[in-house]
Amino acid sequence: MARYDFVVLGSGPAGRRAAIQAAKLGKSVLVIDDRAKVGGVSVHTGTIPSKTLRETALNLSGWRERGFYGRGYRAKDNIVSSDLTMRMARTCDYEVAVLEHQFARNGVKTMIGKGRFDGPGRIIVSRDEDGRQFDEVIDAGKVLIAVGTMPFRPKHIPFNDTNVFDSDSFIANPRLPRSLAVVGGGVIGVEYATIFAALDVPVTLIDPRARLLEFMDSEIVDNLVHLMRDNGMTLRMGGMVERIRFAANGNPVCMLEDGRQVSSQMVLFTAGRSGATGALDLASVGLEVDRRGYLEVDRQTFQTSHADIYAAGDVVGFPCLASVSMEQGRSAACHAFGAPCSIEGQSNPYGVYSVPELSAVGLSEAEVRERGIAYECGVARFRETSRGHIMGMDYGVLKMICERDTRKLLGVHIIGEGASELIHIGQAVINLGGTVDYFVENSFNYPTLAEGYKVAALDIWNRLASQTADLVEIEGPAKKRVAKGEGAQGRLAAV
Repeated sequence: MARYDFVVLGSGPAGRRAAIQAAKLGKSVLVIDDRAKVGGVSVHTGTIPSKTLRETALNLSGWRERGFYGRGYRAKDNIVSSDLTMRMARTCDYEVAVLEHQFARNGVKTMIGKGRFDGPGRIIVSRDEDGRQFDEVIDAGKVLIAVGTMPFRPKHIPFNDTNVFDSDSFIANPRLPRSLAVVGGGVIGVEYATIFAALDVPVTLIDPRARLLEFMDSEIVDNLVHLMRDNGMTLRMGGMVERIRFAANGNPVCMLEDGRQVSSQMVLFTAGRSGATGALDLASVGLEVDRRGYLEVDRQTFQTSHADIYAAGDVVGFPCLASVSMEQGRSAACHAFGAPCSIEGQSNPYGVYSVPELSAVGLSEAEVRERGIAYECGVARFRETSRGHIMGMDYGVLKMICERDTRKLLGVHIIGEGASELIHIGQAVINLGGTVDYFVENSFNYPTLAEGYKVAALDIWNRLASQTADLVEIEGPAKKRVAKGEGAQGRLAAV
């Protein structure tokens, strides 16, 4: 029976980062994954293939150039399903090769098989090698559960992987339908819906909630909804799919509880995912999951109720982002072996790879109001920047929120090309406790979309200066105090 200091179940973002971190701490590490190649959901059915599909769609359709050349512009006529798959396969192979090299360089061992607990400190791996099936027993000092999630497949939805898919079965062999109904307006649903709308496929998005992406700033989401409808997409909000029937021609028809019907050539069901914990035999180590298969952990250490077992990544629930999962895995490995590490107090960025992209860091305007913070907002529109005009961008918004008295940056919210890249500038300033002064007082490369930060910051300064001027005129005696620079607004009054 082989023994390892650290055994990781799953090789996705959380598992890979935890394994490498533990190896760097001098520990013997084994990563167990039931796929033939490492990478987990992120590489094989989630983040990497879906974002590659997005990039392929934007390149082939010429979507990025339509602002200049008109909505009829196409980079390639007669796009077919095979056009969508070539780039995905090449990208996936590259990601796997990089990950295998990282494991080899750090001395991390890997094993293909299905791992399950057999009491504390004992993992049984069911393997299939050269047609021979057998079990291998592993003695584990510490264990990290990083098995990720799988699509939620309710019994009343007739999945057939022909014209009714979940996100995993669809991305395994993506097709270009004549029409598409996407059930579920979460991150995955919005991404796929907008990708296919960019390919000029008629898309209907169905969601039981009143608004999309409720965790994002409502003003930014409103911009996305406007662009979705402007691009010809149909939204059926407030509608729960009661069942799916098939028309005489075999096409699925979504029957909504309120009587509405949505007919399409294909249905993509993206309404939720479940933790892939069913085969782990968690009961043998005294662990339980919630109704969706997620594990409860300490959100700083990612330790479960069992002292030697940790869990990180999508299997612990929201926010289910690859970037966050990596840091969770690193934090778990550090805590397991007594190394200093903390992600407390850090604002993590969110990225939604829709068309166009959405990204955010820090507090939304609604969250600021809920906390009773006096605040001000500044906005920059990409079309007003020189780079945005050069790129033909007639859309795109960068919104900044700051505390009114201190000008401390509280949140940044972006919709537009490169939003997931641009957001890191705001992330750095927020996590370092900076103010909007940084953007006003520092230069940015010109022309760039990042210049939008300066435009939005100046918008805030102008608003605050205007408010200060009004107060000085009304309050009278306060004028002398402000002129001397006393108070948070003194400097603004002098500008």
